[in-house]
Amino acid sequence: MKLAYVTIKHAEQLGKATEWSGTGYYVAEALKHQGESLDYLGPLEDKVFPHAARKLKRHYYERFFQKRYLKDTDPSTLRSYANQVSKKLKQASYKAVLSATINPIAYLECKQPILFWADATFQNTAEFYPKYSNLCRESVAKGHEMERLAIENCRFAIYSSHWAAQTAIDFYKADPEKVKVVPFGSNLESNLTTEEIGRLVKSRSSTTCKLIFIGVDWIRKGGDKALKVAQALHESGIPTELKILGCQPPAELILPDFVQPLGYISKFTQSGQDKIAQLISDSHFLILPTLADCSPIVFCEANAFGVPCLTTDVGGIPTIVKSDSNGRLFDVQASTDEYRDYISDVFFDYARYKEMALASFDAYKTRLNWNTAGKSVKRLLAEALN
Repeated sequence: MKLAYVTIKHAEQLGKATEWSGTGYYVAEALKHQGESLDYLGPLEDKVFPHAARKLKRHYYERFFQKRYLKDTDPSTLRSYANQVSKKLKQASYKAVLSATINPIAYLECKQPILFWADATFQNTAEFYPKYSNLCRESVAKGHEMERLAIENCRFAIYSSHWAAQTAIDFYKADPEKVKVVPFGSNLESNLTTEEIGRLVKSRSSTTCKLIFIGVDWIRKGGDKALKVAQALHESGIPTELKILGCQPPAELILPDFVQPLGYISKFTQSGQDKIAQLISDSHFLILPTLADCSPIVFCEANAFGVPCLTTDVGGIPTIVKSDSNGRLFDVQASTDEYRDYISDVFFDYARYKEMALASFDAYKTRLNWNTAGKSVKRLLAEALN
């Protein structure tokens, strides 16, 4: 018997259309590496007709209420997904259903136990992410109903952070016994040993502090603060480099010479992965003063190369980053000076920096990798079948 793996987008190969920018692919790979046989029940199609009705509803809310309408939470969309999955389930013998998101399984009726693995609940994202802000009442109500139905419908609700898991319990009154936490892994592989990481750390500059910012959204990911921190370090007399990866700063910004915008480098090619890995490996810190995030995999990737993460205490990040271990959590309102002083203190204390770098790699090896995540979900699959 096989596992039915449900995704809305593609998940069999890496590419721009892959679920969760590639995470859907790595979820499947993690389970296959644990000996699980699975079929990809995706991508799913938006088969709701007439589309014009939903467009009319969207325009209605935008024009008369200046509110956003989400088709993603509309029961007609969710039932369409569920019907497609149900038909696919009848084509083979499956032992269980694992969904990468809750949308396809909220209305799914099947004999197999259902599990989902998500990075947030609807309550977590509402008014947290721009896409889920300023929603109309209808979308909010249907979003909560979608989450409630999915939790009720599943054998295990797996979340990538304690933040999301606790919200499922507190807000949606989920049975704590069915709510589990399994962090995601790094989408960049690191086969380095602790000894090799030690040599890598030692090879990093002792005179120039090298920071790397990785994010596709300059505003939400805190690019402006990362730039100000780099400038503050430089102005305090510390030679500093800041590499910006994943996005371009606003065109009106005049960047100093020590800031290097590299744009977007695709992880979907081996050369792209190698380039990103090299850029991370050469850095002392990943800096991401994000305003809103669920479970940024970039922290796992930085830790995979012994790079501590400087970020904010928001969303599901505290499940990944532990202060003064594999990085440091700052308050969202923390000043540029607070970042500067912390970085300066650690950078000039080599023993302390080396300890953090090795702790970062240990965090990757023990809990922030897909092998560990795959083992955890495999155990839950086995439990769901008992």
